[in-house]
Amino acid sequence: MENSFDNNKVAVAQLSAAERVAFYKKTYAHVAGGVLLFFLFEFMFLQSASIVNFAVSMTQGYKWLLLLGGFMLITNYAESTALKTTDKNMQYLAYATYIFAEAFIFIPLIYIAIETTNSTALIQQAAIVTLGLFAGISSIVFITKKDFSFLRSILSIGFFIVIALIIAGTLFGFNLGLWFSVGMCVLAAGSILYQTSNLVHEYTNEEYIPAALGLFASLMLLFWYVLQILMSRD
Repeated sequence: MENSFDNNKVAVAQLSAAERVAFYKKTYAHVAGGVLLFFLFEFMFLQSASIVNFAVSMTQGYKWLLLLGGFMLITNYAESTALKTTDKNMQYLAYATYIFAEAFIFIPLIYIAIETTNSTALIQQAAIVTLGLFAGISSIVFITKKDFSFLRSILSIGFFIVIALIIAGTLFGFNLGLWFSVGMCVLAAGSILYQTSNLVHEYTNEEYIPAALGLFASLMLLFWYVLQILMSRD
């Protein structure tokens, strides 16, 4: 990842220990804020039967591919905007837009999880497991101080394979199954390592919003597949 520098930007690795801690706190506060906004959006969506029915209908056949394509376009817009602009308002708008899109694409999964158990128990369990894994994986970077930027090419190849499998599964009507979800959890764990490594080694002191966006995206990917694994038990 290439970062442009100006007089106000200093690489996090070059900051004092106190300044680095302040940057990390600011970044993770924005991740936590993103999670809260995600669940607020999700709660609002689930109050509307028409929105839920529309979102569920988009999981059928080629519509699911269209939904995923739209989500990837929004993801690309949000990430590029958050990184390229120095306008904090635009960065927040990009982050909020991404969270909104994430909440929408989660509607069918959250709805089915609630309907299956007639409660939010599965969602709560998945949230606890996800946060525990996220904290544990992130701590590896801070403890070891290693640079995991080498994972970028591995993750890129992995995500291309995943996209191909999802397209094939949709077009030919086969279920990717439990082991696909397990594999995606491994991929999400790698993404968390990579994004946390960027937080330590690549970002500048002014880039806490794009840093939070990257971590939030990896967190939600892990949450999606942890929830799917828990749902597969029933």
